Amino acid sequence: MVHPVAERLIAVLASKGAMLVTAESCTGGLIGASLTDISGSSAVFERGYITYSNEAKMSNLGVSEEALIQFGAVSGEVAEQMAKGAVQASKAEFGISVTGIAGPGGGTEDKPVGLVYIGLAADDGRSKVIRHLFTGDRSAVRQQTVDTALTEMLDWVSGRL
Repeated sequence: MVHPVAERLIAVLASKGAMLVTAESCTGGLIGASLTDISGSSAVFERGYITYSNEAKMSNLGVSEEALIQFGAVSGEVAEQMAKGAVQASKAEFGISVTGIAGPGGGTEDKPVGLVYIGLAADDGRSKVIRHLFTGDRSAVRQQTVDTALTEMLDWVSGRL
């Protein structure tokens, strides 16, 4: 099923001659899959990283061990480093990252199931992190993350965010 926001995002990126890179943890590649479901996405989707482990976040995206220790993998600091690192490791102008707790286990009082950080970055050094608390089962949290991440990236590249 083609995601309508992904279609709009691809169209906006294409109109700007810009490329996008993804860095996904809790969604395990669902954002990249949503983009590549669309014919012609190769014109704007540069690459995608699935960095589920802390080691992958460090080795592929340059996330610092200090940030992982101090803030944890599910944090705004790590989401920002993931998005910036993805842009730096690619030829894309824009990067999006997601890290969160999809459940059903893994949540704590401070970091409950459904907590997700979405990171946005541009090759000019700008970045933004948005914290979300989604509800539902694992599948629902992951789908809400994809939907929201695509919408926020569309708003970011369109200058609305």
